[in-house]
Amino acid sequence: MIVAHDLEVGGARLRLLVERAALVLEGAAPPLPALLVADAHFGKAVAFRRQGLPVPRGTTAEMLAALDALIARHGVRRVVFLGDLMHSARARSSAAWDAVAAWRGRHAGVPMTLVRGNHDRGAGDPPPAWRLEVVDEPRVEGGLVFAHHPREQPGAYVIAGHLHPAVRLSGRARESLRLPCFHFGPRVGVLPSFGAFTGAHVVVPAPGDRVVVVAGDELRALPVAA
Repeated sequence: MIVAHDLEVGGARLRLLVERAALVLEGAAPPLPALLVADAHFGKAVAFRRQGLPVPRGTTAEMLAALDALIARHGVRRVVFLGDLMHSARARSSAAWDAVAAWRGRHAGVPMTLVRGNHDRGAGDPPPAWRLEVVDEPRVEGGLVFAHHPREQPGAYVIAGHLHPAVRLSGRARESLRLPCFHFGPRVGVLPSFGAFTGAHVVVPAPGDRVVVVAGDELRALPVAA
């Protein structure tokens, strides 16, 4: 069972994880390894329930437990959120907000950076007590650029989120399945959404693109598009 996939981009070495996150092992600012997380959308379920929509509970606790496990298992020394950490201002002063604050307290010794995404601008910056470095995109580190929107930047390789990429796989009986994926083009790589309660955008790989599919508890690298 394959739960991690290594690749090199922009002179950096990455490790893609089945938990829909990635590690930077070499090529970015220390301390390393750094954990990259895109589109957590904490508080999305809360915001939807406040609008009267019947959506699942417990998604925030599940994501925070997954982050706890990743930090412990991989000896993570830094966390970079690639935008859309919180879903909207409706999540403020909620149980989800308090849970994220408590989680940050458990990892007070780990530096964390939030690269603002479009939802972060609507939700507002996290409180100072969370001790997050909050920056606008693009954040340039060596040959890498950390961003929310997947836009090319001159002289560097961009790692972003925003799109919630997925691929549609078809079977012989004409059945189809849509699965989240990592999508790496020649200048920009996009991580799948870490949030469990998010949509997905089906991507069509261009020639030379590398796509790694998250198939349940396993990663599958698709053949490089010709």
